[in-house]
Amino acid sequence: MNFSTNKSVFLSSTYLLFSMLLQSQDIEPRRWGSLPLGAQAIGAGYVYSFGDVLFDPILETQDVEVDVHSIAATFIHPFRLGKKFARLDVLLPLSFARWEGLLSGEPASVERNGLADPRIRFSFHLLGPPALGPKELKEYLLENPKYTTIGVSLAVTLPIGQYSNDKLLNLSPNQFIFRPQAGIVHNWGLWSIEFTTSLLFFTDNNDFFNNSDKEQRPLFSSQVHLIKFFPSRAWVAIGASFGGGGQSVVNRQPINDIRGNLLGGFSFGYPLGQKQNLKLTYFRSETLKDIGANTNNLIFGWSVAF
Repeated sequence: MNFSTNKSVFLSSTYLLFSMLLQSQDIEPRRWGSLPLGAQAIGAGYVYSFGDVLFDPILETQDVEVDVHSIAATFIHPFRLGKKFARLDVLLPLSFARWEGLLSGEPASVERNGLADPRIRFSFHLLGPPALGPKELKEYLLENPKYTTIGVSLAVTLPIGQYSNDKLLNLSPNQFIFRPQAGIVHNWGLWSIEFTTSLLFFTDNNDFFNNSDKEQRPLFSSQVHLIKFFPSRAWVAIGASFGGGGQSVVNRQPINDIRGNLLGGFSFGYPLGQKQNLKLTYFRSETLKDIGANTNNLIFGWSVAF
């Protein structure tokens, strides 16, 4: 796709394009679950996102579609902090993205493939089951079928993914992203309801396209999930999320790219023996603004405890 014309106008919408797909809110149930001490886990996942992109009409783009295939490796390490439960999560993704549509009435496309930004997340439970080994935690949950967990976390996205300042579309925004979160989960029997709220703070990108400086204002999101467990340890969840904010400022000039997204979806988890698990998630993302992206997202994950 030829981005040599109208470069100043493209700053807004092209940045919005990839940030909507790579930075915006997620919809992840069971993020506050207690894991037994000593049962760290590794996993692998595949994500397929596809849908329509809505640009500012001044760009003369039409019928733009996006396809993103991503694979990721994960590592989870639960540990005790004082008498409380804590957890470290690491995510390492690779992405293969393609945008295709009409530019000034002519077919055009662009691809980006490579390392996306990894993320490290530390979480801590203020209230809930104590940090226990496998046998002790199982006994605690049997004795306490009703309990509430309150947790806080901080996730940091590291800007080491594919990035080039001579391109507007990259797999990394070249910014640190700090995401503090707070969540509450109430469990009763085989049911659970979970609420999480997040704020995303972005460092400046002083190496933005065309020797520009880019700031981004905070973005907020919240999500809620209803989860049903089964005696077989399988589970299903339905959830919804809303997010907004995140306006960009390029060379001290605010840009009309404020986010507004509504997500809805469901997840299904199934155990394979005592130590392995499969997870399937589908969610739909809809922009509430005139500029944005409407996407379908499929996630398949596998994990094993050791």
